[in-house]
Amino acid sequence: MIESMEPLHVSEADAVRDFAAVLKHVEAGAEVVIERDAQPFAVVRSAAPVRRTISQCIALAKARGSTVTLDEGFTKDVEEGITSRSQPWNPPSWE
Repeated sequence: MIESMEPLHVSEADAVRDFAAVLKHVEAGAEVVIERDAQPFAVVRSAAPVRRTISQCIALAKARGSTVTLDEGFTKDVEEGITSRSQPWNPPSWE
């Protein structure tokens, strides 16, 4: 589970010593900032966009203190959003 959206900062020495751990954090969706002399030196992140499961989204919302209840209307709205993705977007004209 993703514990935080903040980047993880590690020293260059720690990254070299346990690069497998760095990759494990990246795989979990974290961005890892490698520092040299306490200054950002490199950033390691997933090449593909992070995709979360619904259980990860719910856990993240709970971790942030959300008390929102997802009702049947929410499910309908999500389904309509997915269906409309195949249609071109025609924003309303403001003039």
